[in-house]
Amino acid sequence: MTDLLHQPGFFGTAANFAADMTLTLSILMAAVLSLGYYFAVRKKHHLHKWFQTGGVLLNVILVMWFMILPYRDFILRDSGGPRESIFYAITAAHAAIGALAFFFGIFVVLRGHNLVPKALRFSHYKLFMRTAYGLYMVTTALGVWTYVTWFVTTSKPPQF
Repeated sequence: MTDLLHQPGFFGTAANFAADMTLTLSILMAAVLSLGYYFAVRKKHHLHKWFQTGGVLLNVILVMWFMILPYRDFILRDSGGPRESIFYAITAAHAAIGALAFFFGIFVVLRGHNLVPKALRFSHYKLFMRTAYGLYMVTTALGVWTYVTWFVTTSKPPQF
């Protein structure tokens, strides 16, 4: 499996298969969350709940499996660096807003399934859900920008 992930990607950039798969699945995750939002507007709350839960679970898998190690290797350890400052700036912005979306989204989903202690439950659920959705969409846009910065415009793309 590791050999497959390190093969050249399928978008024709300097990215490997894992990076291209991460981008694809991130956009799929945003689409799933958007469908969940659509179902909420249509008052199909059961579908909304499960689409949002599925989108957040997909995001957890992506972050834990595909995003933490490249951040450690190419930002914190600066493997192959130094690079242009935009490489670090956009990645840091994506990671910061992404971390907020990650934890806040998990919390909102757990709250939606009544899996948080009563003291942590909130009453303005729509505001919390819309905030989480907005954070995920901003993070996805920053993720696309990060991909383009890392694998299209930088003079020294990361090598896995």
